[in-house]
Amino acid sequence: MSRALASPSLAVQRGILGAVLLVACWEGAARGLHLPAYVLPAVSDILVGLWSKRAILVDAAGYTLLEALVGYGLGCLIGIGLAVAIALVPALRSAILPLATAINSVPVVGYSPLILLWFGIGVSSKIVMVAMAVSFTVLLSMLAGLDRVDRRAVDLMKSFGASRFGVLWRLRLPTALPLLLAGMRVSTVRSVIVAIVTEMLGAHGGLGWVIYQAVLQIDFVQVWAAIFVASAASLAFFGLIGFLERKILFWT
Repeated sequence: MSRALASPSLAVQRGILGAVLLVACWEGAARGLHLPAYVLPAVSDILVGLWSKRAILVDAAGYTLLEALVGYGLGCLIGIGLAVAIALVPALRSAILPLATAINSVPVVGYSPLILLWFGIGVSSKIVMVAMAVSFTVLLSMLAGLDRVDRRAVDLMKSFGASRFGVLWRLRLPTALPLLLAGMRVSTVRSVIVAIVTEMLGAHGGLGWVIYQAVLQIDFVQVWAAIFVASAASLAFFGLIGFLERKILFWT
């Protein structure tokens, strides 16, 4: 028990130490080599810029997180729903998986012009893009979890009269939970990335829009400030899902 508690604490300490060393090296290199802002601004300058534009960055972060969270939730529902449908009707696998793989063989950004044309440059297009990116990852994770169930356990439940849905609910879903939650955790960062990249191609607001406008104005300190905020938002989202994963999978 004490070892389990000490391990996360040690990991946090190492993470903080690594971040401090990175910041110190970054600041020293930028100041010592007199690097121009368009190459690599000093961390202190980025923090000053972040504070001076905090109102704009906070609003932009809220805009981006709204798109990422709604798209993430929709993508998870689609991925889980398709995986459950395949589990209940195995014949669907040969139709759904090739189609999903074909769609996701192209980078999500490749669909941006079409999605922006169909759904406009508002929030809806970003939600659709995030949902596309997340659903495939969740689908594959969920399917892998559902497929790794012990066939002898399935046969045993069927011998006691369990239906296909009963086997799914009582055996296959609990078995799939670890892989499903791992896929959902990985998808958190991807959802924020897709939302930001799509905003750069056309949006009314968000961190991607702020980064694009800052590049046009040759304000690379603000670009880095927006990147810092985006990284913090991604880490917080990732940490939240990781926390929920540990609470749900308390037996692992």
